[in-house]
Amino acid sequence: MATDAKAPSGPWWRELTQPFVDLVHAPRALWGVNLSYFLEGLVYFGMLGYLAMFFNEAVGLDDVWAGRMVGVLTWGITFSMFLFGGLADKWGVRVAMLAALVLMLLGRVAISAAPFLGLAPDGLGSPIHLLVMGGILLVVLGYGMYQPAAYSAVRQFTTPETAGMGYAMLYALMNLGGWLPSFAFLLRDEKYAGLGISGTYWVYAGLTLVGIVALGLLLTRRVEREAIEAARAVSGKGGEEPTRKSSQAPQGPAEPFSVIRWLRNHPLADPKFSFFIFCLIPVQTLFAHNWLTLPMYVERAYQGTWIGENFELAVNFNPLLIFVLVPIVTAVTQKRKVYDMMILGTAVMAAPTFLLALGPSFWTLLGYLVLMTVGEAMWQPRFLQYAAEIAPEGRTGAYMGVAQFPWFLTKVVTSLYSGWFLARYCPKGVPPDRLETQTMWLVYGLIAISSTVMLVLARNWIGKDFKTRASEGT
Repeated sequence: MATDAKAPSGPWWRELTQPFVDLVHAPRALWGVNLSYFLEGLVYFGMLGYLAMFFNEAVGLDDVWAGRMVGVLTWGITFSMFLFGGLADKWGVRVAMLAALVLMLLGRVAISAAPFLGLAPDGLGSPIHLLVMGGILLVVLGYGMYQPAAYSAVRQFTTPETAGMGYAMLYALMNLGGWLPSFAFLLRDEKYAGLGISGTYWVYAGLTLVGIVALGLLLTRRVEREAIEAARAVSGKGGEEPTRKSSQAPQGPAEPFSVIRWLRNHPLADPKFSFFIFCLIPVQTLFAHNWLTLPMYVERAYQGTWIGENFELAVNFNPLLIFVLVPIVTAVTQKRKVYDMMILGTAVMAAPTFLLALGPSFWTLLGYLVLMTVGEAMWQPRFLQYAAEIAPEGRTGAYMGVAQFPWFLTKVVTSLYSGWFLARYCPKGVPPDRLETQTMWLVYGLIAISSTVMLVLARNWIGKDFKTRASEGT
């Protein structure tokens, strides 16, 4: 059983700043992972924010099919984690992350090159569509290894004192990277560099290569080994690397595989854990709408305004706030029970969706973006920490993959209906005063708030013996 971190004593400001002090003293290996995750956040969210429009313009798909193709990328990534999340436990985090980034580089080059090969944008099933989907497949396979490996690295490279902030900073740094595409209009717009979406994609492919080089230089085999040994020594677990089998002790005969035993030991066999992760699906639809709905909504509902022309600033405002808020919220709420943070966080995240149901205006959009992000900062990192920490030794990547399965379902379901809602309530080419976006966001708000309702109703069933802190798990 992992050891709980001792809460710092002293004035409130020391209690708030101590987790940051602990993190500064984290090993070089962890900062190598953080830098890679930061660059990947920039590239992933930068390409994702344009992807539906890319399918419209370069491939010739309508809103409905563009949304579905974006869904193939997003839910495909999560399904890939479910299948390949355990590879980091077998290969080690360095090898898994580098292999993943190489696959993603190849995929992004294929996507970026497609519009420049003289292929006509003939829509579904056309050669350019098949080429782009081939690139997306490579990205999906790579990302299925990448994120579980990164979270496995945090667990292996940190101590009980730095683990909580380590997970939070990983999440926050990816979102900081995800905010930088706010300025991608300087590359895309004809008034500036004039690269268009396709040209901007080449910039992101180049940044993927930069990420590979940076990770390879910072996270060498020696640095990885020393970081693991140092963290395990501080935790009182000895120096053996958890992702490798010890060759010093004789191994007994392996038990034959049993489907019944596999199902019985699977995390989803616990009904409380399963209910907990699946009831978060409705509120997680708001994450999916950040790339499936929000770019087109802002561009169309605010057309003719500065924010409509530079929609990237609004679409990518959430990641900047996450970077600022997650470490602060984590430090302030680290003593709060996980279940309580789930209820409060999901409520704060879902409620501002009803602001958009009042109609498009600067203040309703700003209120939605700020309040939704506060709610996300309250519950999302704690959930990721919980999922990683309850995993048995050497199975962190596998458990992270399983915990992502409901997120996979969220992306599938949301991508199936988001395009229809856009075509019905926020179609392209219609004047803003004739759009019916209020109805669209009202429906989305009712969906999201149902997660909070389910968590409240299940409090006496789950909450009474729910782990108060993820680090109490074994």
